[in-house]
Amino acid sequence: MTDKLIIFDTTLRDGEQSPGASMTRDEKLRIARQLERLKVDVIEAGFAASSNGDFECVKAIAESIKDSTICSLARANDRDISRAAEALKPANSGRLHLFLATSALHMEKKLRMTPDQVFEQARLSVRFARNLMADIEFSPEDGYRSDPDFLCRVIEAVINEGATTINVPDTVGYAIPELYGNFIKNLRERIPNSDKAVWSVHCHNDLGMAVANSLAGVKIGGARQVECTINGLGERAGNCSLEEVVMAVKTRKDYFGLELGIDTQQILAASRLVSQTTGFVVQPNKAVVGANAFAHASGIHQDGVLKARDTYEIMRAEDVGWSANKIVLGKLSGRNAFKQRLQELGVAMESETDINNAFIKFKDLADRKSEIFDEDILALVSDESVTHSNEQYGFVSLSQHSETGERPQACVVFTVAGKEVKGQSDGNGPVDASLKAIETHVKSGAEMVLYSVNAISGSTESQGEVTVRLQNSGRVVNGVGSDPDIVVASAKAYLSALNKLQSKADRVAAQG
Repeated sequence: MTDKLIIFDTTLRDGEQSPGASMTRDEKLRIARQLERLKVDVIEAGFAASSNGDFECVKAIAESIKDSTICSLARANDRDISRAAEALKPANSGRLHLFLATSALHMEKKLRMTPDQVFEQARLSVRFARNLMADIEFSPEDGYRSDPDFLCRVIEAVINEGATTINVPDTVGYAIPELYGNFIKNLRERIPNSDKAVWSVHCHNDLGMAVANSLAGVKIGGARQVECTINGLGERAGNCSLEEVVMAVKTRKDYFGLELGIDTQQILAASRLVSQTTGFVVQPNKAVVGANAFAHASGIHQDGVLKARDTYEIMRAEDVGWSANKIVLGKLSGRNAFKQRLQELGVAMESETDINNAFIKFKDLADRKSEIFDEDILALVSDESVTHSNEQYGFVSLSQHSETGERPQACVVFTVAGKEVKGQSDGNGPVDASLKAIETHVKSGAEMVLYSVNAISGSTESQGEVTVRLQNSGRVVNGVGSDPDIVVASAKAYLSALNKLQSKADRVAAQG
């Protein structure tokens, strides 16, 4: 008999803590729908108490998603727990995820609490949460660096109070696979009521071992839930990568002996959606979802694959969704076909007006680009001017002139609070001139900390996708823009980032 491994996705919570990776409500909903198609068991939708915006996101996802359990993070206090429970009320299946630091370092320096105080707060917070919801997860933050004796005491108590899942996080990515696996194994053996809860692993990638540590926690430690993110998204070096854990367990079922509920053919679509939404580009040699993941450059490898695929391929590209990457629409496609494709891609527009605006932009793109890929459509509907017509800044048009030996000039027309303005400037190149033209009016004072260009599909006709990361007054935001003209894409990305800087959404940092 085989066990089932529960996949707990925290892209929308822990993944969003990457600098600049914050998402709008619509973007989170779109990703949540794709995670549901991926058949993720648990979706951690956010940290409801951190802001009104996050509360609304968790609530909207709880209302919309029916097949996955929806989870909200909460600190171990009554206010956070009540707020999270309120946001989760509409969910078919809801989970409260409580966390409280248990390492000596965190208790002394961050919480300024004694171990006995932490023990009591953990126990009483789970008791309070259990009266609001049946499905309770508890995470001792920085658990791997905690004293095992104290950790056993805390975990035994919270299980007695009704915690149904125990997560042991390697919050700072310090663990080594064999040691981490044995750490969880020893906890489970020492705690008398350990069999009353599902054990979970949550590993960060600071030493590049998040996936290895998670798998060791499963194989050696007996954990039956893995907490992970699409593309390994997350703060610092990121989190355990969902696609890598899933395909490792699926490909090496002979070793792990575990069942998965995941529809692996939806992995690539999820990866690309998260990448385009956040602006965090997937490196070409990334396992499973990178552009080169199934490419063979060596002549010997190519010859072997042509004769028998399994000579060099341990997975089929089709199994993770690569075969679905086909041309879907062109300039003769009608509105209904476009609307149907949006639904298949999990894109929900607020109104018919939004659909019409997106369709107009699709037809404009189709006139300039003969082949429209799914990635093009996702990039198009991620455009601020389509999905957020009420934003502070909106792109209208751009003209620029550059020639060898002359300083480039640019003129950008854009809207500020609905009113058209025109900015003009020169620069070191056409992109530099265009962004400086915008700044002649905006005067944001923001520092650009990243400028990145990526081709959405693989030809010179491809749309360029630009990511701009801006920093101002301690805030870091990403803006993403796409267009066949890379200068226009750059201006759109810059305006998108400025819109996010305008947002006053409060955020409370949390780790698990």
